[in-house]
Parts: sequence; structure tokens; C-alpha cells
Amino acid sequence: MDRIELWKKALSLRKELGEDATSPIDILALVHTIDKLSIVYYPMGNHISGICIKGTGSNVIAINSAMTLGRQRFSMAHELYHLYFDDDELTAVCAKTIGEGNEKEKQADQFASYLLMPPDALSDKIDQLKKSSSAKLSIHDVVRLEQYFRVSRQAILYRLLSENELTREEADSMRQNVILSALNLGYDDTLYRPTPEDKRYRTYGYYIQQAEKALEQGLISSGKYDELLLSAFRSDLVYGEEIEGGELLD
Repeated sequence: MDRIELWKKALSLRKELGEDATSPIDILALVHTIDKLSIVYYPMGNHISGICIKGTGSNVIAINSAMTLGRQRFSMAHELYHLYFDDDELTAVCAKTIGEGNEKEKQADQFASYLLMPPDALSDKIDQLKKSSSAKLSIHDVVRLEQYFRVSRQAILYRLLSENELTREEADSMRQNVILSALNLGYDDTLYRPTPEDKRYRTYGYYIQQAEKALEQGLISSGKYDELLLSAFRSDLVYGEEIEGGELLD
């Protein structure tokens, strides 16, 4: 599948999710608008970034919450390719490293890159950062790009390499001191940190909605409802755990 076709697919999904063709998107929030999708966050170790399971009545996307926020965003975009456009597999288990794996995995990575960093938007931002057409992108430029599109260092370097904006040697030199390079430009380090440990196990979306609906309709007991929520790592809903500091009204 060529890149133009993958960009068309990314653009079509952007439109389906109510987004325009160029703006940065909050993909982790947008997936909550997808019908009959359960979203699971779970620490999966160092080798798996995410899983997509397609069913007849509902679907599940699981994201490795032990990876950084920027990587989780890319992983979610990657899994959406499998959900919407991969007709060959009902279950896809995706590796950590971007740009590797079989042809489907490479397509999913390219799709994810286009979904989060539309070609026109990325090109415009690069032009703004460069002082001339022949200028090279600096580490400061790379940080600004990854912060603007809210992606990981691995994701932005993968894309800049594919666009021939960086050489392999230049990209490799930018893989070190990632957090420090962002802090030195005045950014916080949220994008480069994993989910806090107390929230790494969580289920959202359709599963929670269906458990609530079954309880309301008398199809399950309150005890079974609690059991379902606890198996989905939602003790906060079972025990009414309050957010520290209480609820603030704006």
C-alpha cells in the first residue's frame, strides 16, 4: 500500500472522528467517541506496545501503559489502523519498535504517523523552523515538532527519516537525553513519562457502559456488577475512591 493511500485512510478517519485535516489531535480522548470500543491500559512489558481485538459485537484496544505518553498516543493510532482497515486479522499484537515487523505492521505505523502528523501540517511546521530550505533540523527543532504533535521521540525521528529530513546518523544522535532536551526548552516532561503507577491498570469505554446498563436493567446483581468492574481494574467505581483534594468546579 503506497503512502498516498495510507494518508487517505488517515484523513478519512480524522473526518469520521470530527477532526480537520491538519490540526494536532488528542487521540486518547477521541477514541472514547468510537462506538462499542473498550479501551484497556495495562503494563505489557518492554516488547509489546498494544493489542487490537476485533469481535462480532464489540472491539478492544489495549495499550501498554508502562510506555511513555507520547508512545501510547502513537500506539493508539497504530491500533486504529488494525481496527478500521486491517481485514486480515481479528487480533493484532504490535511490537514496541516503530517501522519493524511484517508489511501490515509497517503500514499501521505509517498510518499512525499520518494520523497524528498530517503531511501538510508537518511540512508547514518544518518550513517555519528552518531558516532556509537547505538548513538542517536541530535537536531543538525536533523537540518543538514532537511537542506540537504530542508524539514520542521515536515517532518523530521515524517520520523525519522517512521524509529525508534527517540522516540515520543525525537521528541516532538525537535519541539520547530526550527528557533533558525538552526541559531545556521550557517544556514539562509529561510526554516522556509513562502513566503513573496507580493508574496503569484501567478499563474505559464500552465494557464499563455495558456493565452499568446490565445493572440498571436488573440483568446482574450489584455483587456481579462489582465483580465485573474489579476485573476491569475499576476499584475506583466500586469503592467510590475520591480523587485526592476533592472535586473542583471551574
